[in-house]
Amino acid sequence: MGLQDKVMEQMKAAMKAKDKVALESLRAIKSALLLARTDAGASDGLSETEEVKLVQKLVKQRKDSAAIFVEQGRDDLAAPELAQVAVIEQFLPAQLGVAEIEQAVVAAIEATGATGMKDMGKVMGMVSKQLAGQADGKTISNIVKDKLA
Repeated sequence: MGLQDKVMEQMKAAMKAKDKVALESLRAIKSALLLARTDAGASDGLSETEEVKLVQKLVKQRKDSAAIFVEQGRDDLAAPELAQVAVIEQFLPAQLGVAEIEQAVVAAIEATGATGMKDMGKVMGMVSKQLAGQADGKTISNIVKDKLA
């Protein structure tokens, strides 16, 4: 079952339950999928990795918005964003813990022969491909910086 089908099923359940937050979140995913499919030069369908990247982008947008709202003292606006994050994250693969990410980073550093911060791009590229959809880019970046420093 593809992401579109899962979203449609969840939308039906959210409509029946009258869950406005879930419905709004699911509509955002559906809209993003539709836009990605109708983009100029887009193929017939999206691959699973493209779908994961799209969902990650939606989660990141909402987390960034919530952080800005909290920074400005608008917790009333941050709460719905964080509630949407919880709904949208259901469509992401299980996220890895810090320990597993560190293992992948150490392995990538050894594989690339990285010695300092100048090699961060090589390590980030390798780890990001390996852990696509399973870890946040910001977390990976922080761990790579710690290991290379």
